[in-house]
Amino acid sequence: MDIYWLGILFGIASGISHYSGIVIEKMVINRLPSEAKLMKSLVKSPIWLFALILRFGIGTIFFMIAQSIIGPALVPGLMACGLIVLVIGSIKIIGEKLTYRELISIFLLILAIGLLGMSQLSIEIFNFDLIDIDFTIRITIFTISLFLLIFLFHLIQKKLSKYRALFLAVISGILFGLSNFWISPLMGAITNVFSGNFITGELIIFIISSIILVITNMFAISTMANALRYGDASNLVPIQAVPVQIAPSIVYFYVFQKFPSELISIVFYMIAIAFILISSFVFGKRQAQIDEIK
Repeated sequence: MDIYWLGILFGIASGISHYSGIVIEKMVINRLPSEAKLMKSLVKSPIWLFALILRFGIGTIFFMIAQSIIGPALVPGLMACGLIVLVIGSIKIIGEKLTYRELISIFLLILAIGLLGMSQLSIEIFNFDLIDIDFTIRITIFTISLFLLIFLFHLIQKKLSKYRALFLAVISGILFGLSNFWISPLMGAITNVFSGNFITGELIIFIISSIILVITNMFAISTMANALRYGDASNLVPIQAVPVQIAPSIVYFYVFQKFPSELISIVFYMIAIAFILISSFVFGKRQAQIDEIK
């Protein structure tokens, strides 16, 4: 099998593992007696522990492998295929049926994954010069620009309390978009750093990547939790997905300065992202329903 398609499969597997873990966690919680002490009961459940491993262990490993093979432009979109697992799992738990809109959205999501694969917009991170001065300038501009955007939205949400939830969800999505990008420089530098065959620039990239990944993920989760205090999860979850899915195109065309040899690749990519975002908004209600199981 071509290494590119192997990366595509790992990206898909990452999304399926992550969302399968969420569904299994919620199934275990949903079956607990109402009088049970939640955490005490969960840590004694092998199924719940398996769900955690599936979500944060296996899913993360697949994500990192996919990033190392095909780069940051395709993986966030490929992971969205896990929404199918989430939606089907949620209706099994809640006991409802799929609507026609959801069935169409599942079809669109499957089509989107196929189009992402055919787009061939991969970035071979191990063959990329991470310490090239022009690349360093671009990643600095990209990162600072997004942090400034986050700061701006943070100020706006304080002034416009009516739209606070919306702006907080967008901020969370931007933070996840940054995280999805910075995992690639980390993967590109990690081999040399741990083998000891690194130069100073690679070590700096590794340290900066590690710090940014911790900060962005931590604040992305807490910001979204804060957003849910002020708004409806069925609307906020898909809004969060918008910057997550848009950021990779900026990464591909601007940060890495990559351009496909054929225009059809860009068309495939843009249509795929549009289908993913449409599906995310349709599935928003189901995501909210399964998130409410605590």
